[in-house]
Amino acid sequence: MVRSPFFPIWPATALLFAVSPLIDPGSLRASALTSTLPFAALLAIAGIGQTLVIQQRGLDLSVPGMISLATIIITKAPDQLDSRFALGILLVILACVLSGALSGFAVTRLRITPLVATLGVNALLLGTILQITNGTSTNAPPPALVGFAFGKSGGIPNTAVVAAGVVGVVALFFRTTTVGRRFVAVGTNAAASYVAGIRTNPYVFMTYVLASLFYGLAAILLAGYVGTPGLSAGDNYLLPTITAVVLGGASLAGGSGSAVGTAIGALFLTQLQQDVFGAGAPSSVQYLIQAGVIALAMALRTARAGQLISALVHRARRQGRPSAAPLP
Repeated sequence: MVRSPFFPIWPATALLFAVSPLIDPGSLRASALTSTLPFAALLAIAGIGQTLVIQQRGLDLSVPGMISLATIIITKAPDQLDSRFALGILLVILACVLSGALSGFAVTRLRITPLVATLGVNALLLGTILQITNGTSTNAPPPALVGFAFGKSGGIPNTAVVAAGVVGVVALFFRTTTVGRRFVAVGTNAAASYVAGIRTNPYVFMTYVLASLFYGLAAILLAGYVGTPGLSAGDNYLLPTITAVVLGGASLAGGSGSAVGTAIGALFLTQLQQDVFGAGAPSSVQYLIQAGVIALAMALRTARAGQLISALVHRARRQGRPSAAPLP
């Protein structure tokens, strides 16, 4: 029997795809899947950044501002010239590093709660967007980016290929490297990690920098796929990233998290949204469903945690009783 907290999202996603044709007969056609995969891939990439922050017992509320600012930079700086595309990427990286460093500094040095720190950084990012654009933005990305975002490799959208590569690298990093295992240890119990000789602040600081870089990558691909993203391109990614992480089995208490689980959660959520729209439900229902999915996932996790605690207590009591014969 599989007891991993990251396992349930797999059968749930399989079940959703099985019933999707009953809700929307055309939902599993090749054209529908091809249009769904890029959005699932973008959500997966941004969700990995949120996963890192949640593993360190935080929530990153700067997602909308960072994605929106990155899309503005990658469309405005190159001025639709492929020769200036590299400059746009460098500016996006710089903006992501500065944003993540500011959040990390506020959390590690100023001891500000992650929610408050990232909310403040998000306000600064939104102000920067208004300063850069004067409230309007009609810029388009370079043709090279548009061609890549709409292109396919072996019949699979390039955005999905990039997302799969990112998920694989992150998953291997946490499973096979010492730094990755220490990162998980810091998120699980920072005090115990500090006693064990691990400097916790650098890990937390770099968490926010890396998370912002993932948001920036998702924003670059989003700008290429959408064309003219607008000023609020990142507004649709705050709650979905948290939902994808929770669906993937991560604990909001920190420590546990799975890049693969988050990616499958993003696929589940994207397909669910497509089914809702295909059924003719209004767009407002989407937010209600996301909230309900988070509540259900947390309820199931709480139930599993309660069962585990009860089992441990019962086992401890049994071990404390005298026994006439040794247990096998």
